[in-house]
Amino acid sequence: MQPLLDKLAIALSGLCVIHCLLTPVVLVLFPMLMAASNVNESLHWLLLTIILPTSLLALFLGHLRYKDKLTLTLGLAGLSQLVVTSLLGFNLLGEMSEELMTMIGSAALIFGHIRNRQACCKDAC
Repeated sequence: MQPLLDKLAIALSGLCVIHCLLTPVVLVLFPMLMAASNVNESLHWLLLTIILPTSLLALFLGHLRYKDKLTLTLGLAGLSQLVVTSLLGFNLLGEMSEELMTMIGSAALIFGHIRNRQACCKDAC
């Protein structure tokens, strides 16, 4: 189950990064979509509610089995950054900083899941 959860979490975190990279481009090309910024925030919360339990479960299952502290640290740091950025985000940081912090958090989370997945592949699970 842990390998499947890692793959899902990597895909979802990657989706966050793609979303953060494409949103400014789309808003510049199609200014009328600025009104859709509430949809943008709803998407952030939707992704976070899926990523959070998936990642926590995969990371803790991997940690129980492999005891790799760096994997757990990367994953939890990335998750923490995503949660804090979602809570404080735009109002405290501004749009560009919010997107940058989200991408950094997503990258840390992705690397944590990749390490988790690699440990599982070495163990042939």
